[in-house]
Amino acid sequence: MFVTLRDGLRLNVLIQGSGSPLLLIHGFTGSCRSWGEDLLSGLGQAHRVIAVDLLGHGQSDVSPDPDRFQVDELLQDLGEVLDSFDVEMARWLGYSMGGRLALAGAVRTPERISGLILESASPGLPEEGERRARRRADEALAEGILRGGMEAFVDHWMGLPLFATQGKLPPAIRVQTRERKLQNTPEALAACLRGMGTGVQPSFWNDLPQVEVPSLLMAGEEDRKFTLVAEQMAEHMPMAELRLIPKAGHAIHLENPFAWLAAVRTFDP
Repeated sequence: MFVTLRDGLRLNVLIQGSGSPLLLIHGFTGSCRSWGEDLLSGLGQAHRVIAVDLLGHGQSDVSPDPDRFQVDELLQDLGEVLDSFDVEMARWLGYSMGGRLALAGAVRTPERISGLILESASPGLPEEGERRARRRADEALAEGILRGGMEAFVDHWMGLPLFATQGKLPPAIRVQTRERKLQNTPEALAACLRGMGTGVQPSFWNDLPQVEVPSLLMAGEEDRKFTLVAEQMAEHMPMAELRLIPKAGHAIHLENPFAWLAAVRTFDP
């Protein structure tokens, strides 16, 4: 179903199950279907799952305006999605870019969040020099998407070292993952990089001690970069629990879905 936002743009939302509300926020190039039917069904046994296609992703509407992808704009979108289903507070679960957005929600709209689950997420880059370099890299990537088109970009994206562990997945799953990413448009992904890229978003490292909501931080044991980030985050978040998931890299929900589901279902804030 679609939720119409304040500016007339529509977000595609999948609702499944019953129980305490759980808002699922996918990563860059993903969609509500990226979680997989088995995980959505498993979560739906204990939760009212609200899985959203973020602006410019999946079946949601597209905006070419990078400003429309800024953190506060996307948080307002998610608040309007919850409002449309009469949900005042929910547990927010975000993967990668979606995890950055969920953490931003815990900092800026804590009244909407009853629990926080972050998969392979970070609070952003702490140093301005790092952010400048990342903005340049993301701008070059955005231009590359617009020039080269979706197929070339998706092949490049899936070939990044960060996702190397996904090479062990069955070929059918890799093909399905690629096909879902191809449903996006170059204009939307370029605008998202320019508006919500890691170099653009604020750093939330200094805000971590003020995140006083029960939080589960998950990282794949084979994703050394985000394992270190999760360990550092856990040191600064007073109500955080850290779980390192074996036999998984960056996309834990894809690479070890059973362990991912067990971790989420046993987290009880």
